Amino acid sequence: MITIYDIAKKTGYSPTTVSKVFNNYSDVRARTRQEILQAAEELGYVPNAHARTLTTKKSWTIGVLFVESSGIGIRHPYFSAVIESFKQVAASKGYVLMFISKDVGGRRSGYLENCKLRGVDGVVVILSDYDDPDLQELLDSNIPCVVIDYDTTQAHAVYSDNIEGSYRAVEYLHSLGHRRIAHITGGMNTFAGAKRETGYTTALKRLKLQPQEAYIVAGAYFSIESGYAAMMKLLELEERPTAMFAAGDHLALGAMIAAKEHGLSLPRDMSIIGYDDIDLAQYLTPALTTIRQDSVRMGSRAAEILIQSIDNDTTSLEAIVLPVELVVRESCIRVEQ
Repeated sequence: MITIYDIAKKTGYSPTTVSKVFNNYSDVRARTRQEILQAAEELGYVPNAHARTLTTKKSWTIGVLFVESSGIGIRHPYFSAVIESFKQVAASKGYVLMFISKDVGGRRSGYLENCKLRGVDGVVVILSDYDDPDLQELLDSNIPCVVIDYDTTQAHAVYSDNIEGSYRAVEYLHSLGHRRIAHITGGMNTFAGAKRETGYTTALKRLKLQPQEAYIVAGAYFSIESGYAAMMKLLELEERPTAMFAAGDHLALGAMIAAKEHGLSLPRDMSIIGYDDIDLAQYLTPALTTIRQDSVRMGSRAAEILIQSIDNDTTSLEAIVLPVELVVRESCIRVEQ
């Protein structure tokens, strides 16, 4: 069995230096770290997880609390991209991920009890029920936490500038001559949905457009099905909107399906813009104009903040707001004013 002493002998560095590399100490030069890791790979060295835990007093495990209400779960391209980028950064720092729940060995417990039982070093929270007392108990504990796509004073937070993104969407449609602009929301019970609706209404006021209650239709949990149902309501209106902004690309996709089934030609009869810029957006017909949020950056930044908090036991909390970008494709068209 290969040990750190074998690597020390091969490289000429001390066992202490070799140990520091595998325990991610920061006081090791980059060249030294590279040489030791290369030697370890050549020798086929596999670190002993138990010994590493005893040495560092850490489990090298990060809990993932992922509660998503639409039923799509981690298959949703936005969330899968966020979690994947989080995992890549965590893995590069020597951490593994473990999904946590309220179930321990078939017995109902709380998130905090589960985290303590598993000995996780920190937790990333993604799209949970933020009114859940069990979640509040976890956020109030001394376990480092980072929350993605939500703003809180109880933990580190990373989220996109949802209000600015919605404003840009409406402003773009307005620049194309649209004045009857509808909005399919993601639901006021979600942080992103509420902020994006705020961005929509703020844009209407700044652009001096008269808000119409009938033009705001709820699309629960950002699903394709709710986008479809919401568009069917808009199509029943006597004065249809000429453009529609959806709070998520899946909502926009459902709306496009409904519009086409109703005989509309897109974007000639209605311009549609989404939010997220999932991979599928560019392959739709017409290709979807959307607001791109950097899901890769969101996941990686969240991992960096959480690991820094774990390593340094920091008490000051950070709230990172990431910029968004308008991606113009084919689903919006200019109309005569």
